[in-house]
Amino acid sequence: MLDVTNVESLTGIDKIKYERDLKHYRDYMSCVDYAREEGKDEGKAEEQRRIAKSFKSDGIPIAVIAKNTGLSEEEIEKL
Repeated sequence: MLDVTNVESLTGIDKIKYERDLKHYRDYMSCVDYAREEGKDEGKAEEQRRIAKSFKSDGIPIAVIAKNTGLSEEEIEKL
């Protein structure tokens, strides 16, 4: 990346190209950050389902599992 003084020295088409490329880079990084967060959320949800399934097989009431995992009773019944 260019520092501020180098960006200010750009003229015409070079400055337009730099700003376009910078926008594309920022858009790309935004997508990467979003994908990382989605992955974390999905990993957390999968862990909650695994825990709920274990509790269910141990005979813990579904209402108690739902309260402590954040999963719905319907989802736990399907496990």
